[in-house]
Amino acid sequence: MNIEVTGARVHNLKNISVDIPRNKLVVLTGLSGSGKSSLAFDTIYAEGQRRYLDTLSAYARQFMGALERPDVDSITGLSPIIAIEQKTTGRNPRSTVGTITEIYDFLRLLYARASKAYSPATGLEMVRYTDTQIVSLIIEEYSGQKGLLLSPLVKGRKGHYRDLFENLVRKGFQQVRVDGQVLDPATITPLD
Repeated sequence: MNIEVTGARVHNLKNISVDIPRNKLVVLTGLSGSGKSSLAFDTIYAEGQRRYLDTLSAYARQFMGALERPDVDSITGLSPIIAIEQKTTGRNPRSTVGTITEIYDFLRLLYARASKAYSPATGLEMVRYTDTQIVSLIIEEYSGQKGLLLSPLVKGRKGHYRDLFENLVRKGFQQVRVDGQVLDPATITPLD
């Protein structure tokens, strides 16, 4: 099914009819003032928005205001529409179609919930483990081997940590990792 516009008379359009294929990249070209924006934004997009608002409850529509029906005999084959004009107000160079249309957060949620994550290192699908499964895996795979269980205490912050190291020694910790090196917290001396 195509998008069929019949008898469009918005702005510069003179009773034109077009048949636009769906699921294809379609380009509207022409001289300035020839009606490209009138067809794309003021006719097709306006009718798509008007139809969308008609599906909302009367309560929701009262806050939106009524949209005028474009001067056109008929438009068939429309699905929900998003339009992005060239003259967007966002001047952020990092803006994307997703951020401009405010659909980015919904796409993130969709990808997080419906997708499968793969390890960039191995290419294998990543699997979620319960705490019990993690303990069982460590016992099975690394039985008899030494390992370190690390937890961040300080992240991206410079300063003096003598009290922290003394507290770790009192609690019985024998090793800490500082800047990628495993050290004995009792032997760390502060820098002057």
